Amino acid sequence: MFKNLLSRAKQAEHTFMVTMAVAVGCLGGAGAVLFRKLISMMQGFTWGHGPYSVSQVSAHPSWYIVLIPALGGLIVGPMVYYLAREAKGHGVPEVMEAVALRSGAMRPRLVVVKTLASAISIGSGGSVGREGPIVQIGSALGSTLGQWLQLSGTRLRTLVGCGAAAGIAATFNAPLAGALFSVEIILGDFAVTQFSPIVISSVVATVIARHYLGDFPGLVVPEYSLTSAWELAIYALLGIVSALVGLAFVKVLYKTEDWADQLPMPVWSVAALGGAVVGVIGIGYPQVFGVGYEAIEQALRGETAITLLGLLLVLKIIATSITIGSGGSGGVFAPSLFIGAMTGGALGATFQGWLPSIVQSPGAYALVGMGAVVAAATNAPITAILIIFELTSDYKLIVPLMAACIISTLVATRLSGDSIYTLKLRRRGINIRKGQDINVLRALSVRDVMSPTFATVQAEVSVGQLVERVADQPTARIYVIDDDGTFVGTIALPELRNTIRKSSASDTLATERLTSGDLAREDSRTLQPNQSLDAVMRIFGGKSREELPVTENGKLVGVVSRRHLLDAYNEEILKRDMVSEISSSVSAASSTEEVILGKHHRMAEIDAPGIFIGRSIRDLDVRARYGAQILVVRRPQGSGIDQTLDVVPEPSTVVERGDRLVLVADEPALKKLRAL
Repeated sequence: MFKNLLSRAKQAEHTFMVTMAVAVGCLGGAGAVLFRKLISMMQGFTWGHGPYSVSQVSAHPSWYIVLIPALGGLIVGPMVYYLAREAKGHGVPEVMEAVALRSGAMRPRLVVVKTLASAISIGSGGSVGREGPIVQIGSALGSTLGQWLQLSGTRLRTLVGCGAAAGIAATFNAPLAGALFSVEIILGDFAVTQFSPIVISSVVATVIARHYLGDFPGLVVPEYSLTSAWELAIYALLGIVSALVGLAFVKVLYKTEDWADQLPMPVWSVAALGGAVVGVIGIGYPQVFGVGYEAIEQALRGETAITLLGLLLVLKIIATSITIGSGGSGGVFAPSLFIGAMTGGALGATFQGWLPSIVQSPGAYALVGMGAVVAAATNAPITAILIIFELTSDYKLIVPLMAACIISTLVATRLSGDSIYTLKLRRRGINIRKGQDINVLRALSVRDVMSPTFATVQAEVSVGQLVERVADQPTARIYVIDDDGTFVGTIALPELRNTIRKSSASDTLATERLTSGDLAREDSRTLQPNQSLDAVMRIFGGKSREELPVTENGKLVGVVSRRHLLDAYNEEILKRDMVSEISSSVSAASSTEEVILGKHHRMAEIDAPGIFIGRSIRDLDVRARYGAQILVVRRPQGSGIDQTLDVVPEPSTVVERGDRLVLVADEPALKKLRAL
């Protein structure tokens, strides 16, 4: 009964996705509220009841300030290591990886582990934020709901985006920023079909959060205004400085992670050492503990001395890097806001001393610096601008805020191609740009898409004969080869027409003496059959040509056009979505269960037979030998047994130990394959 109702509901695509978006928004909003309540409870348990504050921490003896973060790390380290290792760190890269490589599939247990681990890390004094964890928690809730309803492909990815948007919106009380964060960072896709459900989830989560937490800005700031047009030049400089600070933060973070990985001690115990080190910093500067909004608000009000601003900037980078690098669980978004506030506040205070008639509010620079450092670290300027705007509900500084964020992003992307999120994935060997797997085209080569049909002419053919041959050719280019097929060059038909037009009757004899080889232009760029299509896409991006020749050992073997690339990309995306749908339909099946396809054929997921290991799909030739067709190769990823990467099998794909094969065959063939 339930399956029938669900099947009918799925057919009404728009209504179904809107309903799912509302459900994920409710789950994400409730998750954010619960997470914040849990953090407050942990802070009350560790530092004393009442609103958490810096003075509350300072009231404890030094040994206690060191002990609590160390104990927090001692609890979080084993919890993450043994239960869900993807809960380590800030969480957003793991969501991006799940969206790009696993169609949004995430483990349900991640919701519980991430919630507890991050709440303990933040509550015990870890120098991390709550935004990254709630993105991962909301995304995992959306993924869990989608998998429970047996969704996959685009719909499952959309629900993951809905969860991320709901988390950000509920945490910051910022529905628009939540939606933009999801599409700009998590999905990297502004398609209307995905954007609408994400906006709905973001709004629903915000309503829930406002009901339980109140409707007020996340940060209370004084009123700022642009005193002079000359300030825009200082804000532009702040954008450049913020980019350098943001990149320094990213570099120190991952250098610290490398250092922690090399320590001669059990991996699960390193977080305790990191907590102790952060505790030592907190003895003198407890502002670095936790989210740090109290110190941010002081900087926004201009109440912090310039020397302390600079010192807190450096210490926050160190403390956050140690907390996350050693194995703690928490986000980098709030630390980026903290670092940005200190950067902007220090620069504003400096210029106030130099130009007091122009710079009158150092706090305004702290506010803009928050957005600029976030933009530089995440490479997401739109999200940074909207979050600062919705955090403060202040529109007056929108112009300098936009200028600084765009400048910082441009400088950061110029100096480094990765954000704080994508760099973590690149270090694992996963290349993702804005949440999209660039291996969509990297998996294909020129040989897969090149056309073997092209117009050629021998180099010794005269121009007169050439004109007769190309009169009926639909192509705009003729490729010139010599007697043994070696590629000589290209003749563009417009150039050939110009040559003939310029020739007068008296020049007819000279024209007849010209050969195709004389007119051929040597191509400055030719392609090789084994080149990957992502490299070819970059080549076409820098050229006005619509078509390029493909040569092998000097001989012309084919041509590739822009249309070939677009068709290949669309086909690969369609194939991956279909594969996701197919693999989802058997993901819950055991090795003895099958999906019936017609009278005779079955679809099933089986362990790769031992004789298949180490051999390519081409060598196995299962269609000819067993009457079966391999649709998907499900490859284990990470430490979780249910973390898999669905590989679209190519002829060159090699079956590895631990792979499971999703295939279609008749009953006798399946029995034969299972018996191997």
